[in-house]
Amino acid sequence: MKVLIVEDEVRLADALGQIMKEQHYQADIVYNGTDGLSCGLSGEYDVIVLDVMLPGENGFQVVKKLRESRIQTPVLMLTARDDIRDKVTGLDKGADDYMTKPFVPEELLARIRALSRRQGEVIVEEMKFGDLTLNISANDLCCGPKSIHLGYKEFEVLKILMSNSGRIVSKESLISRVWGSDSDAEDNNVEAYISFLRKKLNFVGSKVEISTVRKVGYRLEERL
Repeated sequence: MKVLIVEDEVRLADALGQIMKEQHYQADIVYNGTDGLSCGLSGEYDVIVLDVMLPGENGFQVVKKLRESRIQTPVLMLTARDDIRDKVTGLDKGADDYMTKPFVPEELLARIRALSRRQGEVIVEEMKFGDLTLNISANDLCCGPKSIHLGYKEFEVLKILMSNSGRIVSKESLISRVWGSDSDAEDNNVEAYISFLRKKLNFVGSKVEISTVRKVGYRLEERL
């Protein structure tokens, strides 16, 4: 599981990161709302733990903007105030759960597991972008009457690109999510699979193309 922790109290944030590490979760930590929003928009996390009171964007603003950008990652909000109005505001903005500080680590972990399971209950049969349809169960890529089967890594790379709705996805993010953060995969591995996918997009006659954003990553675009 990959968890994003957005918390400006450095000692608490680092303690949360250690708790995640002990559970063998991968945790990224940022200390302000602006960085939290930027990371959250990548769509690469299973759960986001988000403080309310943050420098830059506050937690309410962050979760609202994530939902406006169609990022559906489950969000667990943290607050130092046991105020029902804060809880209602957070949930109305798009948060999935709420905890008041201080909290027991075991309860936090239980809630994170529950949110992760809840996300897994959403079964998507297919994804669409432009004239493309990606069949999730069969790993088939379709454009009009033509279709082609994708290998596992091709499928995973394209699924990530499609789920990000035209936003840039970095090579580092693709390596972490497709090959694993502990793998020996490098940029040329990603480049090879992007090349494979481009050939298959051409085969099915799609107007969608994978654009390279130099020194940043890739995104899907539709030719007019």
